[in-house]
Amino acid sequence: MHLPRRSWAFALVTLLSASAALSAQTFVVPPELMLPGTQPMEVVDPIVEPFVCLSCHGGYDAAVEPGHTWSGSMMAHAARDPVFWAAMAVAEQSVTGSGDLCLRCHTPNGWISGRSTPTDGSFLDPFGDADGISCNFCHRVTDPDGSGYPGVHNPPFEAHDGGGPPTAWVGAGEYVLTDQFEPVLGPYSDPLAPHQFAQDHYIRSSEMCGTCHDVSNPLVGDLAPNNGAATPLLPGSFSGVPGSPVAGKAALNNAPHKYGTVERTFSEHQASAFKDMPVSDYATLPPELQDGSLRMAYEAAIAAGPGGNYADGTTRSFSCQTCHLPPLDAAGCFFSPPRTDMPLHDLTGGNAFAPEAIAYLDTVGSGLTFGGGLQPEQLAALADAAVRAEGTLASAASLRVVDDELHVVNLTGHKLPSGYPEGRRMWLRTLWKDAGGSVIEIDGGNEDLVVDIDGTPTTVFDVLALDEDDTHVWEVKHGLTQEWANDLLAQGLPAGLPLSFDRVTGAVTETLGGLAASAPGTTHETFHFVLNNEVLSDNRIPPYLMDHDEALERNCRPVPPTQFGNPGPGGVYDHVDRLAFTPPPGATRATISLQYQSVSWEYAWFLYQANTGAVPFLADTGDKLMEAYLATHPASGP
Repeated sequence: MHLPRRSWAFALVTLLSASAALSAQTFVVPPELMLPGTQPMEVVDPIVEPFVCLSCHGGYDAAVEPGHTWSGSMMAHAARDPVFWAAMAVAEQSVTGSGDLCLRCHTPNGWISGRSTPTDGSFLDPFGDADGISCNFCHRVTDPDGSGYPGVHNPPFEAHDGGGPPTAWVGAGEYVLTDQFEPVLGPYSDPLAPHQFAQDHYIRSSEMCGTCHDVSNPLVGDLAPNNGAATPLLPGSFSGVPGSPVAGKAALNNAPHKYGTVERTFSEHQASAFKDMPVSDYATLPPELQDGSLRMAYEAAIAAGPGGNYADGTTRSFSCQTCHLPPLDAAGCFFSPPRTDMPLHDLTGGNAFAPEAIAYLDTVGSGLTFGGGLQPEQLAALADAAVRAEGTLASAASLRVVDDELHVVNLTGHKLPSGYPEGRRMWLRTLWKDAGGSVIEIDGGNEDLVVDIDGTPTTVFDVLALDEDDTHVWEVKHGLTQEWANDLLAQGLPAGLPLSFDRVTGAVTETLGGLAASAPGTTHETFHFVLNNEVLSDNRIPPYLMDHDEALERNCRPVPPTQFGNPGPGGVYDHVDRLAFTPPPGATRATISLQYQSVSWEYAWFLYQANTGAVPFLADTGDKLMEAYLATHPASGP
């Protein structure tokens, strides 16, 4: 299926790099987009391809082995995800060079091997770079503060604050890798392995996961008036001048959580009580939290080691790994004895759409942008991962009726929902019924939309009817400020750059020039993640005892910050959202459920409409995403 291109277009403009203003490919990354950590071509050995690892760590028990479980995860398919490619296309159109930000996490082997330039991804190796976040990558990442196995990061790209001892900078893909593919870093001192190995503490830490699961935009951090933060950076810690030397940029002088807010899953966890809470303290949690994913993590840990700790006696906390790589009694490779605390490498989150979309495009549709030709075992692993994602979602929250209120309880270690902010949302679906059990009204229901796709009326299924007055939705909305819009115009972006589209007709509803001409203080919601400099609203439910001050420091407070108990300085946020019942006339009972969507119709529509084809290699990525969305969200869906 190939959808026609949009009839409008604007000239490709290279922000910050006049010498490449008309180039469809960028071979030099602008200084505003460079980040600390190991740099391309800086380590001796490239990242080893996963098939080398899977020859021993796979093929013996699909339910527990690292090979099959990792092979279905979004870590393995980060470089195949059609949402990733469609979003990067729009970013690269607006700011050529920005694809480098995306590629460094979605295909670290391609990035570290120097194939992320040109920054549209067209020089990536379809064989060596398609497997995303691979075994050897995670088992070579080391602590940027130097306390673990030595890694490679040289001035001015050291990923720490330079203190004595240094404090690591965690986030924005600022990973530090070991120089060679061996020794393989892991949590154990005594593996039975044919390769060199070394025990390293970092692989059990939440900070390792935070490397990519706090996402910050260094361009906005350096150039936007507010640095893309609730609290602007201190003078002297950023440049603010396009094209100035990289050593003076915000990313080289600040921890990534302080600027350019995009995604803050790791920071949400760090601001919560779960940051250091031992699993053995589970019984001290409020009764409503002893449920769902927290109960599952506790039970798995208790079965794996004394008191819920690791088998070697190391204290186990409610870390990212405790929930997303839960321990079980299994062997890590086909010839090794089982361990009671072997991590299950399923790495499951809440994204059930991407596995289905990837499989559809590769087997039925027009093909993946990158990494196509999946083997049957990979497709089977994707199908299993989608089932696991649905299970993860089912355990993430609980609903409780207390007097005349509905309590929605966050049972995760981060906000609910969390992760990539664009297009992700959770909402209540309530079926109000009369005394006879007949449904008389639905809040949070779905609808079929008849949309205009390039002149062709098309019926699409939208799981959420946005015009329902009584629908409660949890989500974060990003956007641009009027002041920043004017700065972007001055730096060469076109006034006609669309910021948003009508969800039915596709008509442009606001442009960069329109926002710039608005009254001072005006903001506009948009999905342009590489340009956004403001969190306009965020009503996602905080994790347990999320500290106000730490959340302010890390740019992950609710917006406005008066929600969830309005704790103020020194206080903590509530982990429960309390909603008053508002039954319609005649209703005597209700069936209530939580719904979740990882890619909304509005987001898929934006990525389709905004892609002008100006970057040839990425010209059809919006088409492919729309194709997958329509195939997996049929009209009159469930």
